[in-house]
Amino acid sequence: MTPGVTRILLLGGGHAHALVLRRFRKFLSKYLEVVLVSADAVHTYSGMVPGVVAGHYAAAEAQIDLARLARDAGARFVQGRVLRLDPDAKHAVLESGERLGYKVLSLNLGSVPAGLAAGAIPAKPFEAFFARWRELLEQRERAPRIAVVGAGAGGVELAMAMKFALAGRGEVVLFSDRDVFPPAVSARVRRALGRLAIEVRAGEPAAFDATFWVTGPAAPPMLRESGLRTDDRGYVLVDASLRSVSHPDVFAAGDNASLEGAALPKSGVYAVRQGAVLAENLKRVVRGMEMRDYVPQRASLSLISCGAKYAIASRGGWSAEGRWAWWWKDWIDRRWLRGFA
Repeated sequence: MTPGVTRILLLGGGHAHALVLRRFRKFLSKYLEVVLVSADAVHTYSGMVPGVVAGHYAAAEAQIDLARLARDAGARFVQGRVLRLDPDAKHAVLESGERLGYKVLSLNLGSVPAGLAAGAIPAKPFEAFFARWRELLEQRERAPRIAVVGAGAGGVELAMAMKFALAGRGEVVLFSDRDVFPPAVSARVRRALGRLAIEVRAGEPAAFDATFWVTGPAAPPMLRESGLRTDDRGYVLVDASLRSVSHPDVFAAGDNASLEGAALPKSGVYAVRQGAVLAENLKRVVRGMEMRDYVPQRASLSLISCGAKYAIASRGGWSAEGRWAWWWKDWIDRRWLRGFA
């Protein structure tokens, strides 16, 4: 690090850090350096992935160019994977061997798929997932048989998007041993799956051309290994200001963070809200100002796409469905991405 310059190190290119970069455009100075480290040069917005799979969007329409976003903010972009984190020595080590020190660290590394089976294809990283999906979609010699493991919102959306894109060819089977939706939403989801002739089974898939893994999230092992205080699942434990409860120079937001005293879903809806608070508190910490608290929303809007341009909407105890719900989702998603254009 250059003497006299404060470095903020952003590890991970998720929703929250994309918003931090957007809000830092007029904040950087010769005394403040921001470095973003991401394994990928683009961030794929998870809310639009089913639409890409179904063919409603091109992949580029669902992506944020992190390298450009960092450059426009005056930040340095480093493409690479984090190997180790040492919050006591205040540095991160990348797979390339590069060691990056910091004055303030922010973590937005996301999560990893829980219990990933050998040979299964995780939904993230998107590039590898989508490459395999395109291979299946384009094969003409025979209709593919596809298994999707995990029947949460991500799993059911992906299964319906795949079946819609196959246009009557092949088979998509959804594997899950539990129902994660409220009763009214669950009934709507079952009907939507039934309209596409998607069978839901318990147990483990066998004899499929491809198995896509969309189970619940797990914490990246590196977080617990770093010495940061984590919750019992291995996520970085943060206070209301999104600051580590063990290391006050470390912040965390999104899936890799666990808010002390609250059990929040691992959802991009919360990561986006946290991103605004994170950006403000990173500015405040370098100025020595009082932190701002993140207050989670009591209920969030859920919009589950159903393959075609049709969606199920729910919030709290209310639910409804129709083409209008898909257009609502499309408007929300496009508005979010336009902010980074």
